[in-house]
Amino acid sequence: MEYYAHTTDDRKQTVQEHLENVAEAARDNSVELTKDIAYFIGLAYDIGKYSLAFQRRLSGSSERFEHSSCGAIEAGKLNTNISAENRLFLLYMIQYCIAGHHTGLPDGGSDADLADADTTLHSRLKREKNYIGDADYSAYSQQIDLVFPEAIRFTEEFKKVNSKTELVEKYAFFTRYLFSCLTDADFIDTEHFCSPEIERGCDADFSEAEKSVDECLSGFVHDTPLKLARSRLQEQAVSRSSDDSAVSILNMPTGSGKTLCSIKIALKKLREHGKKRIIYVIPYTSIIEQTAETFEKLFGKYADILQHHSNYCFEDMGENDLTADKLKRSAENWDAPIIITTCVQFFQSLYHYRSSGLRKLHNYADSIIIFDEVHMLPVEMLQPCLRGIGFVTKYLNSEAVFLSATMPDYTPLFEKFSINAPLCELIRDKSDFSYFSKCRYIDLGTTTIESIAERAMGYQSSLIIVNSRRTAREMYNILGGKKYHLSTYMTPSDRSAAIKAIRSDLAKGEKITVVSTSLVEAGVDLDFETVFRQLAGLDSILQSGGRCNREGKRECGDVFIFETDEKPHGDLQIRASAMRELLQNYDDISSQECIREYYSRIFNYSKEAIERNSIANITHSLDSIPFRTYSEKFKFIQDDTVGVVINNNTETEELLALVFSSKKTALRKLQKYTVSLKLHGEYDKALSIGLIRDVGNGVYVLTNNDNYRSDTGLDIDHQSDYLF
Repeated sequence: MEYYAHTTDDRKQTVQEHLENVAEAARDNSVELTKDIAYFIGLAYDIGKYSLAFQRRLSGSSERFEHSSCGAIEAGKLNTNISAENRLFLLYMIQYCIAGHHTGLPDGGSDADLADADTTLHSRLKREKNYIGDADYSAYSQQIDLVFPEAIRFTEEFKKVNSKTELVEKYAFFTRYLFSCLTDADFIDTEHFCSPEIERGCDADFSEAEKSVDECLSGFVHDTPLKLARSRLQEQAVSRSSDDSAVSILNMPTGSGKTLCSIKIALKKLREHGKKRIIYVIPYTSIIEQTAETFEKLFGKYADILQHHSNYCFEDMGENDLTADKLKRSAENWDAPIIITTCVQFFQSLYHYRSSGLRKLHNYADSIIIFDEVHMLPVEMLQPCLRGIGFVTKYLNSEAVFLSATMPDYTPLFEKFSINAPLCELIRDKSDFSYFSKCRYIDLGTTTIESIAERAMGYQSSLIIVNSRRTAREMYNILGGKKYHLSTYMTPSDRSAAIKAIRSDLAKGEKITVVSTSLVEAGVDLDFETVFRQLAGLDSILQSGGRCNREGKRECGDVFIFETDEKPHGDLQIRASAMRELLQNYDDISSQECIREYYSRIFNYSKEAIERNSIANITHSLDSIPFRTYSEKFKFIQDDTVGVVINNNTETEELLALVFSSKKTALRKLQKYTVSLKLHGEYDKALSIGLIRDVGNGVYVLTNNDNYRSDTGLDIDHQSDYLF
């Protein structure tokens, strides 16, 4: 009889055809080192569809039959010529991928797990007793020749590890990687059969894109010492970028043109080293939108640029736009020439357990990956982040560029956690850095927000940056004259409008005072006469300095550092404490020596937290790796928040009405009208007093618009004044 994998009203695809297609595609997805393993997994993963029980399900039967574990069980029965040790080593990896191809990579579990008790790998492998009679899938052997892979080079690679942690981490990485090769191959072949009309594939003419960037860079007039210094730094970085080092360090001051320089380097490396794509990784969505706009203007007509982050809505490109459809599909697996994404998306996909996240991992290969503002990687996540970058660059033939104006010395951590140390410095002569020192840092010590407000209003333009949203609102209420407020209590739409107005007033030379949280420190190009910064980490203070005398129109600007009675908590407390000591020890806190000492202190203080964050620390053996458990705890952003929609215009009304019919599109478009509340505290309080309500599908809406103002945002403590 014929056994089918998929059927439509007028067509049928046999299991044999599907398995052979997926095996070939999985092998094509894979790097040379793992091609044989990827092919075997693709050929074996769906053999459970050879059972009569599954064939009846295709005809509409509702009987339960778990076909996903069959291939994993059968792989364990195959004979092989390789050693028992190597066989077992490969077998677990193969079984994780096959058993989890529907529900995601499972936790390994243990021999004590019962077949029907949970969803661990061990429990699934014990379900063979359920596969009898019509559940028998042995007919596969008449059409599919399963030969257990030898993969000698691959197993030899693991003999080079120096510790159990390195062994488990590398094993887990390759398991996720092979799972990616398999699941993307499965999705694409199924799509080709079920929806052959769907088109995939984004295009880029990298040669023309590079010419466009070159024209832009050559068009700048170098008529001042600062502009000449900027040009020299960029030339130095680009000239050294031909080095094929796995990780390059691009340490350039604020205002030196890092973004343009980095994309020039990426395009040059891509051409010289034969890479396929550029992945630009950024910490904030606000910076992503600005960077994407820059790239679109520069070379958008030569390359399809995929933005993959929570604020981007493909539907805004036009309903009938074929490029939009292709980009939307490319977001599933990152099969695109240029990708701009967030750190959250990049690293959580690298450590995901589900196919929805891991599908894109195999396309991290043969890439130039730029990590903008790399100093913002959370300290407690440094081990998995640096390990992941090391694996991707060593085994997937990619190169990484670290980009920052306040670059930490990652060398010791890379030597410990990565297999690709040392790092390559693109800027070795830092003598030109002095041209970008356009402000001095002055410590005011402990004072009050009233005193800071009074002092700030004495300048033509001043920016006050504080550590909390509540302090920002309090400071704003104290200020007089023309003033602006920026914080995440405001919707992105209102913040964008405020920033546009601020830029306009600064250009006109109006006297203004702006108070903001740290959101203004990166990706928001504003130029103030004076900046006031509440004590925080050195990176935050120097980023604040980048908003002072940014264009160098004045001989020197002033950045005043101050403390109040408000005491920082958590990570901010650690960073502020380190900064307090450095202010006493350094006359110039922007010096490279001060930056090095700052990060050394932070990394040393967090040494235990960094060491703890490894999947190896909760793994007993290779067949017990807790893929799902670790993934669910892998949170790049630690603060849990809940989005609250501010329903105060016609568009939000219309979008809320679409939440049930087209949830993803509506939710994405609602992002610009949404404010985030901390889950434990603000959200709980707002819900308890009826200030927010769940309108369905987990969407919360503000019930009283009196608690929201476009200039200061959401205030859950606001009490309306009514006269009766």
